[in-house]
Amino acid sequence: MIQMIGNIAAVLTTVSFVPDAIKVVRTKDVSGINPIMYTLFVSGVFLWLVYAIATNQPSLLGANGVTFFFSSITLFYKYKLDVIPKLLGKKSS
Repeated sequence: MIQMIGNIAAVLTTVSFVPDAIKVVRTKDVSGINPIMYTLFVSGVFLWLVYAIATNQPSLLGANGVTFFFSSITLFYKYKLDVIPKLLGKKSS
């Protein structure tokens, strides 16, 4: 029962990043994305991946792998379309 609760929690939190990633890719609108929060979050998820590998926990690896993938897409677009252009003095998209 406890394992099932953990699996359901992993699926729900992982799937929650899919709509934003799809929306960002389709619209290229990253105005609502905070780059500091997303950088910290993606870094934290990466560390969870390292932990899952080191402790041989496939459930953690799967859930955090998918979360890392989709949240990294959003972060990539934020930097590409907004953060880097501002640093270079160019108008963002």
